Amino acid sequence: MNKKQQAPVAQKPVGKQQQVNRKPQDRPGLTEDEIEEIKEAFNLFDTEGTGRVDPRELKAAMQSLGFDQKNPTIFNMIAELENEGTDIDFDQFLDAITSKLGNRETRDGINKIFDLFDDDGSNSINLNNLKRVSKELGETMTAEELAEMLERAASNGRDISREDFYNIMVKRTF
Repeated sequence: MNKKQQAPVAQKPVGKQQQVNRKPQDRPGLTEDEIEEIKEAFNLFDTEGTGRVDPRELKAAMQSLGFDQKNPTIFNMIAELENEGTDIDFDQFLDAITSKLGNRETRDGINKIFDLFDDDGSNSINLNNLKRVSKELGETMTAEELAEMLERAASNGRDISREDFYNIMVKRTF
């Protein structure tokens, strides 16, 4: 090639977009923004910048923040990481979280999400389930508003069945 026919040179991204040695994270059911939020939370506990955290310390920190009371579902997910024993890296942490949350695009994934609501094992989502999830998420909906949600979403007007939940999750509105 002569000087006029040189191959184009790839330019490095500048500013906020420049990232070093970062492999893309691909997790079904999670957006890039959601993965980034989880990464930011993980990094808060990686105080030494090693890319690894001790699951016992993570559990203790979450407990001190009141997660065992405010959001027991998330707290229990993190507590289960203690079984890993040694320090865990972000990929292990993300795998553990996403395996519990499930892929919102598959029936199996939607069933996992349903199970997070159905903590009493009734195979339906009732008013008590909605109240608990609403509280865990920090929502300030009244019992009347939650009951209205049930009436609209449940085929029987009282409890959301697994099939009702699946249909709600895959429904596409235009």
